[in-house]
Amino acid sequence: MDSSSGGRRGRGERGNRGSRGGEDRDVRLSKSLSYALRHGANQMGLEIGSDGFMFVEELLAHPQFRAYSLEDVERIVATNDKKRFKLSAHPENGRLRIRASQGHSLPVTDLELKPVLVGSPDCPAEAIHGSYLRNWSSIQQQGLSRMKRTHIHLAPGLPGEEGVISGMRKDCDLAVYIDVLKALADGVEFFWSDNGVLLTAGDAQGKLQPKYFSRALKLRPTRSILPLQ
Repeated sequence: MDSSSGGRRGRGERGNRGSRGGEDRDVRLSKSLSYALRHGANQMGLEIGSDGFMFVEELLAHPQFRAYSLEDVERIVATNDKKRFKLSAHPENGRLRIRASQGHSLPVTDLELKPVLVGSPDCPAEAIHGSYLRNWSSIQQQGLSRMKRTHIHLAPGLPGEEGVISGMRKDCDLAVYIDVLKALADGVEFFWSDNGVLLTAGDAQGKLQPKYFSRALKLRPTRSILPLQ
């Protein structure tokens, strides 16, 4: 990415318009970017490619983003602790593009995901899906569902553990451990996203069945093992 020269707009002027404090403003921009890039582009009249990329200049021209500058977008991408977004110059015309690393309900088909292969160094034996105890009864019976999204999200560990950037919300109070090797052996495909989230579309019904659960933990207020059956 090369956006450090003349492409910055509104430094110290447009970027501060309508601000109620830097942190709140950045949170609002991050949430708006997540919605547009993962779910709402078509409804908002924004063009998004099959690879999930959108031109930044077109995004900033939309009424929802006119109060923000390129510098604002670059800051959000650089400082987001979960590495949710990626900036990249178009290979042909050099125009700057942005996409969400994962979490789409939009039909994006070319996110440059890395397939997980049995025996490869990056193939985990287990991965974790974070959820909430209120959902445990349903998950126990029906498994995990990708619902309206393209993938079920899994993390290589719990939030705060070494090397864990993203994959589950920090406020989750339920951790469901998935036997990745067993699922792979049954033909379920897994992929790594750019920001270290393990993704799977599940089976033909978009689910990870309970037979792939290796264990489940209640995370709060103290950690305890939950029965799988």
